[in-house]
Amino acid sequence: MLTTRFVNGAPNWVDVGTADIEGASSFYGDLFGWRFRSAGPDAGGYGFFQLGGRTVAGGMQTTPEQGPPSWTVYFHSRDADATVEAAAQARGAVPLAPMDVLGQGRMAILADQTGVPFGIWQPARLPGVEMAGEPGSLCWVELYTLDVARAAAFYHSVLGWETFGVPFPGGVYTCVNPAGTDEDAVFGGLVPLADDPTEAESRPYWLPYFAVEDTDAVVARAGELGGTVRMPATSVPGVGRVAKLQDPYGARFAVLMCDQEQD
Repeated sequence: MLTTRFVNGAPNWVDVGTADIEGASSFYGDLFGWRFRSAGPDAGGYGFFQLGGRTVAGGMQTTPEQGPPSWTVYFHSRDADATVEAAAQARGAVPLAPMDVLGQGRMAILADQTGVPFGIWQPARLPGVEMAGEPGSLCWVELYTLDVARAAAFYHSVLGWETFGVPFPGGVYTCVNPAGTDEDAVFGGLVPLADDPTEAESRPYWLPYFAVEDTDAVVARAGELGGTVRMPATSVPGVGRVAKLQDPYGARFAVLMCDQEQD
């Protein structure tokens, strides 16, 4: 599962762009216990969500011209410029060219061959999130895609990912791990859009999962706070209890209570 021992190609950051950062801060604060802290007057309104004093995500207010509210997953890059070049060679796009961020690191926003945006982060002072795999923090990521084989080839050429299949109800699930690691370093999966009734009408996108101690309680609370339940709490054998949610402003995310955390 996901940890903060970041290696090349592993998720190391996640942030939400939202139409109302104050409202989103209130929603996620009530749901996960997060507190929003501004990154400072030079950060353009960007800030950090923290849990117990540790950073778990970022966030900022965005305009309609910047796209609909959504979560963006970032992946560790040793060399952001080289990763951008690799993406271009693989027929991806570069919506936001590499840029230095207040001495904290170097970032870019890329898009795969089907237009799905994702970020890369080359750390300087900021390695990435300070919590992962613990309740209230990022624990898994999934790409919903039209073509798993094509996506696997793209991300292998850009980020070096390796894939392997595991038996799953209804078929085989394609897991992803960083290059040169074993299957214990798995951090996410590639899922055909057509195979998931919840996503069949969606466009391809990245979905972040946050660990929780009680999926059912979080689902109930999300509804009370104005969120939408896209997939109710569901037990997945060998995985845990999952649910797919949407915040009041339209950003999609999922929650997961792993089997070992259940009674």
